[in-house]
Amino acid sequence: MKILVFNGSPKKEKSDTMHITRAFLEGMNEVSENEIHIIDVIDRKIEYCSGCFSCMNNGGDCIYDDDMKGILEKILDSDLLLFSYPLYTYGMPAPLKALVDRTLPLSSMAMKKVGERYEHVAQADFSRLRYIMICGCGFPNSKQNFEPAVLQFKLCFRGDSTVITVPESPLFNAPSAEVVTVPRLEKVKQAGRQYAEKGVIDEELLGEICSPMIPEETYAKIVNGGE
Repeated sequence: MKILVFNGSPKKEKSDTMHITRAFLEGMNEVSENEIHIIDVIDRKIEYCSGCFSCMNNGGDCIYDDDMKGILEKILDSDLLLFSYPLYTYGMPAPLKALVDRTLPLSSMAMKKVGERYEHVAQADFSRLRYIMICGCGFPNSKQNFEPAVLQFKLCFRGDSTVITVPESPLFNAPSAEVVTVPRLEKVKQAGRQYAEKGVIDEELLGEICSPMIPEETYAKIVNGGE
């Protein structure tokens, strides 16, 4: 399987969330070896979409000559897109949002009704693509936190999509927290194996992964300088 990973964190390989993503991919590779390509979005030249719709009217040609043309080619050559990013103001970091906005050339101006809403008709066949969102954040709470980002992701990628959200993710970069982070990453690896084998993750396991690693009050006290 060809997996294209969009690392949306400005911290690149030091990203808290990438600890989760690497564990998930490691679990997938334990089932079968995958071809994985990681793009650190912050390093790519991606202009902001101007909304001119030139790409949707001219067969996919954008007015900007930047890195997006190559990225779109990689998207169409992939089997799985994995979006790994920290939660920024309840959504994607700006560089990753710019990238997602610039996927507009994959669609045309024509619309069709799908269920209860309208969608643009695709200019290319990417029906085989599967999508994963792995998002970490620095708050201790799972609820009233990730919902906007999850909704946006599911609306953008309504096909075969899987969502993993993990609070307290800065703990993954704290060696003193290994007593809780190592077992959590083992569960993430297990989820990767399940996904590789079945294409889905058991709800019970997903619930365990997406829950706080230490009590919310304890985490908040540590962040606020308490013991």
